[in-house]
Amino acid sequence: MVGMGYRTIKTAIGAGLAIWIASLFNLEFASFAAIIVIMCIEKTKKRTLHSIQKKFFASLLSLLLGSIFFEVLGYHAIILTLFILLFIPILVRLRIQEGFITSIVVILHIYTVKEANLGNLLNELYIIFIGIGIALLVNSVMPSFKKEIERYKKEIENKFSVILYKFSTLLQDSEQKWDGKELAEVEDILNRAKNIAIQDVENHLLRKENKDYYYLEMREDQLEILKQMVDIVDIVSSSELDIKQRGMLAGIFLNISQHVDSGDTTVALKLLEEYEESIRETELPKTREEFEIRANLFYLNFEIKNYLIIKKNIFQKGQFPG
Repeated sequence: MVGMGYRTIKTAIGAGLAIWIASLFNLEFASFAAIIVIMCIEKTKKRTLHSIQKKFFASLLSLLLGSIFFEVLGYHAIILTLFILLFIPILVRLRIQEGFITSIVVILHIYTVKEANLGNLLNELYIIFIGIGIALLVNSVMPSFKKEIERYKKEIENKFSVILYKFSTLLQDSEQKWDGKELAEVEDILNRAKNIAIQDVENHLLRKENKDYYYLEMREDQLEILKQMVDIVDIVSSSELDIKQRGMLAGIFLNISQHVDSGDTTVALKLLEEYEESIRETELPKTREEFEIRANLFYLNFEIKNYLIIKKNIFQKGQFPG
């Protein structure tokens, strides 16, 4: 059904449950408990807690100050206007302005009954406690994002594999062409995956770290390196010079493309060490074009090494999921 999401179902159940409980205690303005539930339920547990805290303290402050205000100055529309004008800056100063609507509804109840006695004040407090209690209860159940994150990770790794394979073929064959669409595609996947991972982090209040989030940050850093390498790969690919290091580097890219999903970078880094050794043993370039190509190959070697070191650091810290 359109619009029938997990959050919608929880909101509907929570609102009905809140009114039912408030009615059982014969509380006045019982429907307000449902409004509190609706306004407090957020996408994640962390956001729900923040929302509840701000609405609770704002409502409590409104109940206290508003009651004194009306009892001293009288229950008149102009007094209500004056109270709101003075109350909003207080909420902003305390950084709980998100609780403005619920706090005003609370004081409007007192304004309606025109008496701030103990019974009416307790009535409002009971409704507030029922509303936030139900909001906490229904939002304690959250869907698992693990399968969705794992699916995104597979898509990211597949795209990275294609990109690195394309780099390899471009270095080997100057006739090869590539439009680079995978770079934009994987960036979009990364953004969607990070949004899901952030929700997952905010649903685990006691968890101090999230390996999936570290993983996605690592992939973002690696993607920036791959994007920087594109133009250089194109320059090298456009040359028809037969340079030994060009084929060697192409082989390294091919190897890395086949092991994107692995946290172990030992083999690839060893291949790069051998590649750097071959550079030291090779004669100096004899032409300007050869010098430029070899300089660009050296730059690619430097960048792909950084690409691998980023992954190695995450792997050594135990933050590489798998």
